[in-house]
Amino acid sequence: MQVSDILRVKGNTLYTANPDHALADAVNLMAERDIGSLVVMSHGHLVGMLTFREVIQAVVRNGGTLGALQVSGVMDAEPLTCSPETAIDEVRRMMLERHARYMPVMSGHMLMGVISFYDVAKAVVDSQDFENRMLKAYIRDWPSEAAESDPAAASSNAQA
Repeated sequence: MQVSDILRVKGNTLYTANPDHALADAVNLMAERDIGSLVVMSHGHLVGMLTFREVIQAVVRNGGTLGALQVSGVMDAEPLTCSPETAIDEVRRMMLERHARYMPVMSGHMLMGVISFYDVAKAVVDSQDFENRMLKAYIRDWPSEAAESDPAAASSNAQA
């Protein structure tokens, strides 16, 4: 399974901010849309990632307020990224190593989407559920031992 599989299911809605935007405006957008991150873009290029983690750290440093802070002063200027072809297992490893909850998906310089740790976990669980259902269906169709040793019993079992 690859990142492109998650993006296909998730859809392509993206929320972005400009580095010069007021942090308060970015936080309002995140709250209104119930999202945990914004991709920070400037002139069509990814320049950072803003998550609630950076927002909370900024609020604490600023004495409990957002004040006149700008997105550029708070964002992660070197966000972890992946491509649509990146394997999900590699994404999980990368996110765990960096404690990243959100990851922009880039195809060259083009932003394709953002995946979250939740999206990755859901994809893995869904894949395991599908595999379990297939294995259970296979086991239900398994021929009985009597049918393997006595072909006549197999045909009488099939007629019953």
